[in-house]
Amino acid sequence: MNAQTNAQANARVAVRGDEESYDVLVVGGGAAGLSAALSLARARRRVAVVDDGSPRNAPAEGVHGFLSRDGMPPRHLLAAGRAEVTGYGGELINDRVTAVEPGFAARLASGRTLRARRLLVATGLRDELPEVPGLRERFGRDVLHCPYCHGHEVAGRALGVLGTQPLSAHQALLISQWSPDVTYFPGGPGGSAPTEEERARLAARGVRIAEGEVTGLALGEDGRLRGVRLAGDRLVPREALFVAPRFVPNDALLVALGCERNAEGWAVADPSGRTTAPGVWVAGNTADARAQVVTAASQGVAAAAALNQDLLEEDVTAALTAPAR
Repeated sequence: MNAQTNAQANARVAVRGDEESYDVLVVGGGAAGLSAALSLARARRRVAVVDDGSPRNAPAEGVHGFLSRDGMPPRHLLAAGRAEVTGYGGELINDRVTAVEPGFAARLASGRTLRARRLLVATGLRDELPEVPGLRERFGRDVLHCPYCHGHEVAGRALGVLGTQPLSAHQALLISQWSPDVTYFPGGPGGSAPTEEERARLAARGVRIAEGEVTGLALGEDGRLRGVRLAGDRLVPREALFVAPRFVPNDALLVALGCERNAEGWAVADPSGRTTAPGVWVAGNTADARAQVVTAASQGVAAAAALNQDLLEEDVTAALTAPAR
């Protein structure tokens, strides 16, 4: 069966009054959600993806570390994924899920109601940044957080690391892998003076320490980062600055459905993404802060396989107990 015929077969969606019914409803259309939807659609499951079109990595110039897709702009990756999902009959809905009732009946911001047998939440996370003037405006451009995602693109330049937590000194050591010109700014919000051991380790890697409170970023007329401002109107020229945000999962739907969280505040799930709430799966950054795009995509595929198996067991049981005709 070709993709077009398959799409037509999968597009048959049962309707109950004003409710549309699917096998799986995927909330979130990033790499995790779309990968799951693609696998489910290829398995001839009725699947819908609800996404409001505001991906976390929108400011980034390219996706990196994704074999065969390295450097592709995030919007192009998502566009390709959407086309693949719809090519197999999956439905994409530009909307936002406001609530999900057990069962599952999903209410959308538009007033539409969707019903599904299973739910996959792939709503990602949000980055809470320190309150430093200029930081938010440049985040994802020349204010960065992941050296494995963006380090190569700024390699060899004048780099900085903003101290905001106990592990910031270690982050400065890590960034020195990409450039011999690294300055550590321990005076960021939540930062602290390096210990003697940290100073020795930073010095061993050639990382300089710029003492003093960080008061803001200096931006050029083109909007790009020029440097980091310190108390006393001191300016340390830098071309890129690394910072560790506080990662906060977008898990309100999971919490409302009774999914347990671990001690760190993240959804409890097995390796396939199955949560403690019956019929609810999770994939990507919603449960894994460290998941890069390629990791999230892999988690979406794993969740899809588990979801399909769970649905199959239900289908077999229903067939065994159905009245004889």
